[in-house]
Amino acid sequence: MTPDTDTGRSGNGGTAVVSALAAEGVEVVFGIPGTHNLELYRALSDTSIRHVTTRHEQGAGYAADGYARATGRPGVCFVTSGPAVNNIASAVGTAHADSIPLLVVAPGPPRGLDGADIGSLHEMRDQRGHMAAVAERSVRVDSAAQAATVIHETFARWRTARQRPVFLEVPLDVLAAAWDGRHPPMPVPPPTPAGSPDDLARAAELLASAGRPALLVGRGAVGAAREVRDLAELLAAPVVTTVTGKGVLDETHPLSVGASVRLGPAQELLTAADTVLVVGSGLSDAELWGWRPELPGAVIRIDIDAGALTKNLVPTLALHADAGEALHALAERLAGDHPAAVRTATRRVASERAGRARVASAAVAARDAGPWARLNQTLSAALPATTIVAGDSSQVTYYGTAHHWTARAPMRLLYPTIYATLGYGLPAGIGAKLGRPAAPVVVLVGDGAFMFSVAELATAVEQGIALPVIVVNNRGFAEIRDGMVAAGITPVAVDLVTPDFVLLGRAFGAHGVRATGIDELVSATRRALTADRPTVIEVDADAVGWR
Repeated sequence: MTPDTDTGRSGNGGTAVVSALAAEGVEVVFGIPGTHNLELYRALSDTSIRHVTTRHEQGAGYAADGYARATGRPGVCFVTSGPAVNNIASAVGTAHADSIPLLVVAPGPPRGLDGADIGSLHEMRDQRGHMAAVAERSVRVDSAAQAATVIHETFARWRTARQRPVFLEVPLDVLAAAWDGRHPPMPVPPPTPAGSPDDLARAAELLASAGRPALLVGRGAVGAAREVRDLAELLAAPVVTTVTGKGVLDETHPLSVGASVRLGPAQELLTAADTVLVVGSGLSDAELWGWRPELPGAVIRIDIDAGALTKNLVPTLALHADAGEALHALAERLAGDHPAAVRTATRRVASERAGRARVASAAVAARDAGPWARLNQTLSAALPATTIVAGDSSQVTYYGTAHHWTARAPMRLLYPTIYATLGYGLPAGIGAKLGRPAAPVVVLVGDGAFMFSVAELATAVEQGIALPVIVVNNRGFAEIRDGMVAAGITPVAVDLVTPDFVLLGRAFGAHGVRATGIDELVSATRRALTADRPTVIEVDADAVGWR
């Protein structure tokens, strides 16, 4: 039997969960209330935590993901059991693939009835096990105190380890049962890995003796932008980033080759280097687009996740360490190795190498991007340098924004790189704007991706945010159509009926405008950044040179 709900001063299991989140500084929760998670909402109403109701649980997960990527703070979701958990699973998988701190809290069957198969509402055979397949941790608790402890442990781990999603299942009877109000002690975060002194010394020796060093930087370095820049300048080393590491080094910096590791010229630069320092990247196939790095020089890898240090490329030297701490330690060891005049001369040569690779990479990327290159370049030049772009698994994003939008800092491109989900862009943009209200945020997606989460326009309108939502309409799934044609398959199921997106936006209560070319698109986007609500901007792909 489920115990009577406790509504007294101490509260119940729901109170324990919400109190723990508040103690961790959580300001926003994304989600949807349901029959089984009501006790979470009873507790939520007594706090200053803001709840954002999305129109689909997948949208809640993507919004929390976008919030986390844009702010550097964990995203949190409340969903109900069964189908709601299934709905958010894709968002959890996306966060796991790209190392995003996401906590999903959901109710589960009462204690003793897990897996009972008795036809209970929303019953799943193994909800916790289902989420274990997509989350880093999936935990079912037995008490309110344990639920609070898991939350504190999760946040503590995120402070000093690789950040990946966690699913917390709280049984219905635990949510409703009385809680004594006693908070568990806050756990001490595990020590931040810093690399052994011997390994740091060896890494410094390899870098000091390098004649053509280079850096390859991924998402694991987004919190170490200053340290990356300082070490690159000290070594006079060109810096190539993955797309998830885009902007870790300002892409206008003379040593930046950009987010171009997918492209031949950048790969040739890395192959020609006599020492490559890889920071915070698992060198995944989704990031490298089929390139298998076989680097003839020395390879040093730095990663906070020990398991990532040998993935896809066995290094000469592996440093299990936080990126910022290791890079700072290396810079201190190397600071006196070269006189200023020598550093200036070598930096000039390195900048020339980086510049040649950057220009050649841009040319290769432009051939792939077609019209998406000019569209992104023009918007990037016209909008504030601080603009955050929420993209999707759309051609305009992975051929366009990834390579042709200049990022002056990290956390400016929100894009599901590895899991490559559709429907990410709009809710991620909403999450980013709610997390960074003063920052300009733009959603730039294709029509196919947009239709996966179009209902979240209602969420954006409800939140009253100024959010340009640019929909490039090529009337279907263009990438899959191209793949079919390339494989000699007659295109089927890829040319789709699309709505009038301008009228659709207005129907949701947003502004809706149509841009007939790139100049009109720029003007409409600028206006939308200061509007009183979201603006759907439809641009026909043919009007910008698609075919």
